[in-house]
Amino acid sequence: MTRKTFTRARRSRLLSATAVLAVGALALSGCGQREGDSEASSTIDYWLWDTQQLPAYQQCADLFEQQHPEYNVNITQTGWDDYWQRLTAGFLAGTGPDVFINHPSRYPQYADLEVLLPLDEQDATANQQASDYQDGLMELWTGSDGHRYGSPKDWDSIALFYNSDYLADGGVSPEELGSLEWNPEDGGSFEAAIAHLTVDDNGVRGDEPGFDKDNVAVYGLGLSDPGGGNTGQGQWGSFANGAGWEVTDEPFWGTEYNYDDPALHETLDWYFGLSDKGYMPKYGQFNQDDGTLSQLMSGSVAVVSDGSWMVPAYSSSENFEVGTARMPTGPDGTAPSTMSGVADSISADADNPEAAAEFVAFMGSQECQSVVAEAGVVFPARTDSVERTEEIWTEQGFDTSAFTDPVEEGDAFFLPITSHGADVAALTIPAFQEIWADRPPSAEVLDRINPAINDLFIADKEAEDADSGN
Repeated sequence: MTRKTFTRARRSRLLSATAVLAVGALALSGCGQREGDSEASSTIDYWLWDTQQLPAYQQCADLFEQQHPEYNVNITQTGWDDYWQRLTAGFLAGTGPDVFINHPSRYPQYADLEVLLPLDEQDATANQQASDYQDGLMELWTGSDGHRYGSPKDWDSIALFYNSDYLADGGVSPEELGSLEWNPEDGGSFEAAIAHLTVDDNGVRGDEPGFDKDNVAVYGLGLSDPGGGNTGQGQWGSFANGAGWEVTDEPFWGTEYNYDDPALHETLDWYFGLSDKGYMPKYGQFNQDDGTLSQLMSGSVAVVSDGSWMVPAYSSSENFEVGTARMPTGPDGTAPSTMSGVADSISADADNPEAAAEFVAFMGSQECQSVVAEAGVVFPARTDSVERTEEIWTEQGFDTSAFTDPVEEGDAFFLPITSHGADVAALTIPAFQEIWADRPPSAEVLDRINPAINDLFIADKEAEDADSGN
């Protein structure tokens, strides 16, 4: 079966939505070019971005080839930023993958552009059962049209990672760190602990007289990722949710964002205010590309919040032991954690959709997910495989309950899935950077952009009404 071609309308929409990548698309248009129909029909091109997960998925691909000798799986790994540019370029040029690892923040736009194949319409993937996977993952990857566009691969949540030496020096036990509370008025016991773990160049702690906030040797709490992105996933998102903030009016496919919620404003003013007090780095103080991992590993900070997918990276520490603790309890009495998970998607222009679907079904099977679990790099999506990863991480000294308890107790919340994700990110990411860098009141910045975001969905509704004649 040969590669299908884009309809003129679909290519036009993709070009319009990704005009910023046009130059990159031209430069990459030759990447991954197939050599012929015969080879293309038997080769499944599979793309991913994570080097840590590559060995496990290569092992799964090898197992698939053993069971399906008529197919060959060709895996291409590309770093996160280049990955999405190359993927979009591949869609434009017709040289993209058959199957690729997709992200919740990206797939709604791809689904709208009709470049994804509905998995519920493919024989091999139509009968995948939601009960086999972590609660909510199947729903996460179900589009607004009711079709499923991803086969879950893993799930993640957020917790605190800490330098055990710094905790011991400060007299803060791991149990204490994992049972703190916060509020937007004075920061509660969490801010008190972060202040105590902060040490200036003269050895004075953040809660002691004479602390010099302008010359800090060790910050209590690290921060990077340009202000946490548009949802604060690994940064302030869990705090805001614990204060009662919901990103959108519905968990999935909402049509109204709540960046004008006072609960969010109070959270952000307190959170970024920690940098004013010297307990957290100021904007631009560290290379943002390095992330909180480098801040903790270099000894520059005592505690960071980060995702479970980063456990293997933190476990590589040679100078001190890294531990994990649960996020603090918020004003609403819960200790929430943002939750997400990636999935395998099939390109609408896959050379051989049947083969691609068979491969995707295998990657989501218990056989492959057991391989992923044994690698100990992420929590597998399947519930029958998670326990092995927990065992491996526990053996490495990581308290996995910091990640799993919020999920088991119903305190975890999924990142929102909506249309216009790229537009929302384009408006909000600079706004959160501004709040961190220049420290204006959050309401002053976010109340200005929230109507512009929600106008996108109002325009959609008006267009639908016009099409239906209402």
